[in-house]
Amino acid sequence: MSAETKTGNNEDHAHEGGTRRDFMQLTAAAFGAVGLGFFVKPVIDSLRPAKDTQALASIEVDLSGIPEGESKTEMWRGKPVFIRHRTKKEIEAAKAVDVQSLTDKQSDDDRVKKGKEQWLVTVGLCTHLGCVPQGQKPTDNRGGYDGWFCSCHGSEYDTSGRIRKGPAPKNLAVPPYEFISDTKIKIG
Repeated sequence: MSAETKTGNNEDHAHEGGTRRDFMQLTAAAFGAVGLGFFVKPVIDSLRPAKDTQALASIEVDLSGIPEGESKTEMWRGKPVFIRHRTKKEIEAAKAVDVQSLTDKQSDDDRVKKGKEQWLVTVGLCTHLGCVPQGQKPTDNRGGYDGWFCSCHGSEYDTSGRIRKGPAPKNLAVPPYEFISDTKIKIG
């Protein structure tokens, strides 16, 4: 009888031991998961853009203070953005260009919003080496095409921001933008 009692007691202890072992494993796994969460969350948060960067992801610009024939420079994502209120003469000159004669073949219609052709919005960095071209002020040298002139290496852009002469390989970039009213745009 003592053999049966021992076997019965061993089974009871084995069953109780298994329950304790399972509990300890589950507890260790839960603590490990919580610890991993405390480690992973800051790592994931560090991959997100900073709040000041997110704030500059888009800007709103009031166009009402820009008279026809003049320009304004705004900063967006650390880059200058040129906003030019073009005259009818500047628009006509931009539309009259034979697109096939251009280095970077874009029509004026591809670079402005339909119905808002008087507004040209471009990133103000020369596509050659990233210099800021002249042409924002009425007294600036605007080159032979009345647009912008990069004095560093002689790139000349027309009234649509297209490269016409010099080493720059591409037109001035057009950032993503939309009109949110007749006198206000959102860039980005």
